[in-house]
Amino acid sequence: MQGKIVAVCTSENKGERKKNVGEANLLVGLGLEGDAHAGFQHRQVSLLALESIEKMRQKGLDVHPGDFAENLTTEGINLPALPIGTKLKIGDVLMEVSQIGKVCHNRCSIYYQAGDCVMPKEGIFAIVVTGGRVANGDALEVIENV
Repeated sequence: MQGKIVAVCTSENKGERKKNVGEANLLVGLGLEGDAHAGFQHRQVSLLALESIEKMRQKGLDVHPGDFAENLTTEGINLPALPIGTKLKIGDVLMEVSQIGKVCHNRCSIYYQAGDCVMPKEGIFAIVVTGGRVANGDALEVIENV
């Protein structure tokens, strides 16, 4: 199964939308270099599909990659269907899916605008096994389903 990276997003502070920076380094045991969420245990990198963002656009929201605080916006892979332990490869980078979805303890501004948010149900998290550079347009490959 193969898809692609649509956006590489970071933020300086937690709790804010991330900006598409085009490319960045993924660091083993940490996540995306320069991101406020780097080093967050088993949730080092967050991924959300462009297809999920489209669902929110269909509800009338003007949302874009990074607006859900995801690090990597993808296209072409059904992320929430991947089991924990699945390996993902982007060039030399190797990640392992560590969590599907999340609990949102505080309702975000998107939830209040639409009455829903896709990140808690459709976003996934991964740990960085082998680091390296990742950029917009890179191929994303599912290399192992556990």
